[in-house]
Amino acid sequence: MKNIVLIVVISLFFGCNSSAQKNKTTEKEVFPVTKTETEWKEQLTEKQYLVLRKADTERPFSSALNKNYKKGIYYCAACDTPLFKSEHKFDSGTGWPSFDREIDGNVTYGSDNDLGYSRDEEHCATCGGHLGHVFNDGPRETTGKRHCINGVALKFVPEG
Repeated sequence: MKNIVLIVVISLFFGCNSSAQKNKTTEKEVFPVTKTETEWKEQLTEKQYLVLRKADTERPFSSALNKNYKKGIYYCAACDTPLFKSEHKFDSGTGWPSFDREIDGNVTYGSDNDLGYSRDEEHCATCGGHLGHVFNDGPRETTGKRHCINGVALKFVPEG
């Protein structure tokens, strides 16, 4: 009986110290561009701050960029990192600017469980600003992805 108790105690000890638990971290990811909350508030508009720094969502159909079909590049409104090309933009009908792909290496991903289910959240890879979410219901003839992005998180620079 003592052997069984000893085995159970040892199993619990090692089971509670698994590598999966050791990999969890409470520290925030460090991005190349970092600023204090005060500095972000001084640089960004109130809406930009709420979306980019506090992961808020702008109202659908409120962004002028939603129906923008000019050629150019969409940059992060916080740090000017190029994020999306106009040639990859499409009208998803959702009310937010949508793209079927990002510019490689300039967007990072995480999980968002704020609505009670998991969604793939997108961030600027340079400053960590919240951009929106990516879904698997985009154009099948291209990537099948829909990068649903808050227009206020973007700055559009026309071609030329």
